[in-house]
Amino acid sequence: MTSPDWEVYAIKYADRNARTRADSFIFDDNHDAPHAMDYFMWLIRGQGRVILVDTGYDSAEAAARDRPIRLDPGAALAPFGLTPEDVTEIIVTHLHYDHAGGLHLFPNATLHLQAAEMAYATGPCMCHDTLRMPFTAGHICEAIQRLYAGKVTFYGGDAQIADGVTVHCIGGHSRGLQAVRVRTQAGWMVLASDAAHFYENVAAEKPFPIVVDLQDMLDGFATLRRLASRPQLIVPGHDPLVRTYFGTAMASHIHRLDVGPVRDFAM
Repeated sequence: MTSPDWEVYAIKYADRNARTRADSFIFDDNHDAPHAMDYFMWLIRGQGRVILVDTGYDSAEAAARDRPIRLDPGAALAPFGLTPEDVTEIIVTHLHYDHAGGLHLFPNATLHLQAAEMAYATGPCMCHDTLRMPFTAGHICEAIQRLYAGKVTFYGGDAQIADGVTVHCIGGHSRGLQAVRVRTQAGWMVLASDAAHFYENVAAEKPFPIVVDLQDMLDGFATLRRLASRPQLIVPGHDPLVRTYFGTAMASHIHRLDVGPVRDFAM
């Protein structure tokens, strides 16, 4: 008997609209054109479990980076009837500030993390300002404190989190970046996180400028296509088009993904 499918939601907590295509794509011919970015967390629920994918960042980080948030990540879960203390599992796709900046808001959660990501964020690559820029030391320290409390599960590549929920190490944007594959009523869906910031990264094989290994990033686009039942079930990490392609649920900042896109689009 096949186990039930999972529900999947995208939760928008911030946006940054004063950007251009040069901020999103390497070697783009139209580099001066505006190109907005949304910031998401994701929630997976089913089989008696609730799994948060990434945590966003809080108001203190927003002030430090001059990148305001629209919703506190903990408060953004209220329409689900959840408090931050209710969250007991977080898949951390990678440790950049906008994906791990709210770890401290969820004190009871065990983290699912690639070992390569912890090694990268605490290793000699962080001697370089450029590579260190997307990380914040306090967030990494929070992950280490969680480790010493026995609340980190490490993976070394592909792994199963639950029946119908798997993680896949892709790298590229960050050394241990992992995507999340989820069995849904629409088919196998892939939460790409920053393996693809935008649909266009995958569709045109255009790499994002923040990258530690360009080949891994490019190879990762093919991996995302292989993991998803169809390209339209690849969900990029920062594309405002996610809100166009998938319908809202419960609140205007929440979009339900597992039922599939509400309109057709090419990939």
